[in-house]
Amino acid sequence: MRGMKGEILLNMPAEKAWEMYRDNDIISKINPQMLAKAEYIQGDGEPGSLRCFHLGPALSNYVKQSIEKIEKVEEGRLVTYQVIDGDLRKIYNPYIVTFSFIPVQGNNNQCVAEWKAEYEPIAPTIPTPEKARDAALSFLKSFG
Repeated sequence: MRGMKGEILLNMPAEKAWEMYRDNDIISKINPQMLAKAEYIQGDGEPGSLRCFHLGPALSNYVKQSIEKIEKVEEGRLVTYQVIDGDLRKIYNPYIVTFSFIPVQGNNNQCVAEWKAEYEPIAPTIPTPEKARDAALSFLKSFG
C-alpha cells in the first residue's frame, strides 16, 4: 500500500483542535467553502461509526461527498477512518486516513495537526492524492 502525509502547526492546544474536529456542528462552521456539513449517519464517532462529509464549493470539483467508517480512535489524539463511499472511493481502494493532533512540547498553546493517508489507486494512471492532502491541510489551517 502507498502512503503520503503532511502536517501543519496550529496555534491552539491539541485538545481544542481535537474537539473541533470531532464536533459536527463546529467543524461544519469553520470553513463552509471547503466543508459544508459533517454528520454521523451511524454511531457517535466511535470505531464502527459512519461519518459523512459534504464538501463545499471550493472542493466540489474534486470531491463532493465522502462517507467514512471510523476504524480507530485514540481519544484526544487521533482518529483513523476508511473511505467507504464517495468520490475518493471511486479512484482509491482502499483509502485510509489518520488525523492526529500532537501537543508541541513546551508550548501548551500549539499543536501539530498531521494528515496521513494509506491508499491504493484503482488504476496505474490515477495520481497520488496530493489534492486531498493539500485540501485537508488547508482546512486544518482554518481552525485558527
